Amino acid sequence: MSVPRPQGYSDGLAIQWPRPNAPSRLDEETAMHIPDGFVDARTAVATGLIAGAGVGVALREVRRSLPPSRMPLLGVSAAFLFAAQMLNFPVAAGTSGHLVGGVLAVALLGPAAAVIVMTTVVVVQCLLFGDGGVTALGANVLNMAVVAPLVGYLPYRMLGRLLPGERGRAISIGVAAWLSIVVASILCAGELAFSGTASWSAVFPAMAGTHMLIGVGEAVITALVLSSIAHARPELLAGPDRATSPAPSGTAGFAAVIAVALAVFVAPFASPWPDGLEHVADRLGFGTAAAGPFLQSPLTDYALPGVTSPAFATIAAGLVGAVIVFLLSFVLGRALVPKTRGRTR
Repeated sequence: MSVPRPQGYSDGLAIQWPRPNAPSRLDEETAMHIPDGFVDARTAVATGLIAGAGVGVALREVRRSLPPSRMPLLGVSAAFLFAAQMLNFPVAAGTSGHLVGGVLAVALLGPAAAVIVMTTVVVVQCLLFGDGGVTALGANVLNMAVVAPLVGYLPYRMLGRLLPGERGRAISIGVAAWLSIVVASILCAGELAFSGTASWSAVFPAMAGTHMLIGVGEAVITALVLSSIAHARPELLAGPDRATSPAPSGTAGFAAVIAVALAVFVAPFASPWPDGLEHVADRLGFGTAAAGPFLQSPLTDYALPGVTSPAFATIAAGLVGAVIVFLLSFVLGRALVPKTRGRTR
């Protein structure tokens, strides 16, 4: 049976998405991860090129400015954000959201390194766990890994200067985190509209309104995490201008403990309610446009072969994912930041 297409759906270029006879995969997605079938070929190519350009600029900036002593923070931040993103929190009207963490990554690493870390997380989520479609990977990287951190960077920096102290820091990063989610959701709405999946007049207010609520959760969690880190390791959060200062000793162990704790004790109790994009898709009637996977992920939906307990499978998959993003980010940091540069400063 062929999947019905939403009104006004465009096949794009020569590629027809979604494919016929493909089951819906929307219930496997989280956050703003766009599945296969929601964007057409021209949108996939355009967003992939823009995202690639943004990541390329970030790689060049990290190579130029990140001190070798701060390089381990790439891996531990990626592991922490991956684990934190597994926790869905209830919002309203049967909708859930979860921490994206782009602005938190900015506070720890600076904007360029934050883009690299977030890109690593989004790519691993897609290829290993099936979060977001391979054909929409460029759009997902653009929305969550490039736009979200960069949009939040400027208000976080400006408000941080205007509002000093612990309370001011919490307010500044909360506002920046909320703004990053709302802007990323609007961009996602634009991609859906440009693809013909939904009309702009319908998807824009739906996505923006839903993610204004989800952004509140993002803001609160980001502010709480930042305050906790500030109390435990204040030298990590001296402000955006200190993002290139050397990382203190013990940082890797501290972040690793938090990441493991999130994956083991928190993620299995995530809210089962649909996330923002799924809620909007069901509400507007284009959820059936989600196509079958173009690439079968080995741990789709955070399930492990032979493991019957969903909670245990989530814990194990979360630990596997955290280790993988840590290793990828760490190796990438080693390749980008030569040790010899630290001795020449």
